[in-house]
Amino acid sequence: MFDDPIVLETRKYREEYAASFGYDLERIVADLQSRQGSDGRTVVDRTSTVKSEQNDARETSAQSVLNSNSTSRSP
Repeated sequence: MFDDPIVLETRKYREEYAASFGYDLERIVADLQSRQGSDGRTVVDRTSTVKSEQNDARETSAQSVLNSNSTSRSP
């Protein structure tokens, strides 16, 4: 199998980064969130978009169940 040097370097950095926080995901996330926007770029809050997409998926799933129940009944 071919070892891509870029992938290996990325994995090495990821390992060092995670180790620096004791592999504590809460600390890693807190660090990443503190870095967001520090380079002047706009940070987009997609919370409402994600909730809307989840609700749409639930509604579609519920509608599918209702449709399958109504078509499976014999008169």
